[in-house]
Amino acid sequence: MKRIGLLTSGGDCQALNAAMRGVVKCLSCSGEDVEIYGFLDGYKGLIYGDFRMLTGHDFAGILTKGGTILGSSRTPFKLMREPDENGLDKVEAMKQNYYKLKLDCMVILGGNGTHKTANLLREEGLNVITLPKTIDNDLWGTDMTFGFQSAVNIATDCIDCIHTTASSHGRIFIVEVMGHKVGWLTLNAGMAGGADIILIPEIPYDIDKVIKAINEREARGSRFTIMAVAEGAISKADAKLSKKEYKEKMKNYAYPSVSYEIADQIQKKSGKEVRVTVPGHTQRGGSPCPYDRVFATRLGAEAGKLILKGEYGFMVGYKNREIVRVPLEEVAGKLKMVSPDATIVREAKMVGISFGD
Repeated sequence: MKRIGLLTSGGDCQALNAAMRGVVKCLSCSGEDVEIYGFLDGYKGLIYGDFRMLTGHDFAGILTKGGTILGSSRTPFKLMREPDENGLDKVEAMKQNYYKLKLDCMVILGGNGTHKTANLLREEGLNVITLPKTIDNDLWGTDMTFGFQSAVNIATDCIDCIHTTASSHGRIFIVEVMGHKVGWLTLNAGMAGGADIILIPEIPYDIDKVIKAINEREARGSRFTIMAVAEGAISKADAKLSKKEYKEKMKNYAYPSVSYEIADQIQKKSGKEVRVTVPGHTQRGGSPCPYDRVFATRLGAEAGKLILKGEYGFMVGYKNREIVRVPLEEVAGKLKMVSPDATIVREAKMVGISFGD
């Protein structure tokens, strides 16, 4: 008998359900007797013992369902070692709930913060396997994360829709795409949607160069400009500030987000009309695209295989078109950034896309 715990942590995304289904179907098809314990609302469920027994019926019909049937929440890694408001030791509580249920393994689906805590549990002696979930595609050790392609599709659709109104009115449109620290989503959606300017956190922008790119388009006869801007895009001036100085500046920030600041600067410096569109959490929502359904199922099946073999302490990832296992200690705490010299950036510049640098 195998007793497996499942939880989904951090921001939700498409294909979480598909990945869990892949794990459970692999285990059930093996002929092994299995009990599945689903912990509710992320690590909170494991900390406070909030779980429910799951059966095959729970995983029927969820391949195409967005979100997560277990619920999710953010439990910051930096607070994991701090007692809760009632003095509860969170790490010890997670361990006790694991042992109380006599679990053989925890399967944890999440992004960067989730993987830090998963590695902490591994260091504490628990058997852990993780699956790489995030629309940002910023997990180290894997070329792809599930949820990413679905989010690219949604952000691209938004840019596609903006094209018609931008061309009709001859305006500059900024589409703000999710991504605080990493620009993979903005870069891919911007290229797929035919954006003229793409601003991402890894390549600080100069607003004068952004305006220059807009003017050059106008000189070539273009009536409009589409900009894909990551929510974490940063100017060259701000990038030179220390963390303390930048945090102090943001205390008195006068704009809802960086896109509105950029729009204001363009309007003041050029006199051109600018509009901002923020698709926001729609990028996390809806059904997973076919790619993510297949990808998440493959990752889940490989996780099930590791459980059956008793091989723990790994993230199931994707490298060079193959499913691989990556030691958790190599993944935790690392971000996969967009290099300013990456081939995809160079190729985007070759087709005339400006990064404001």
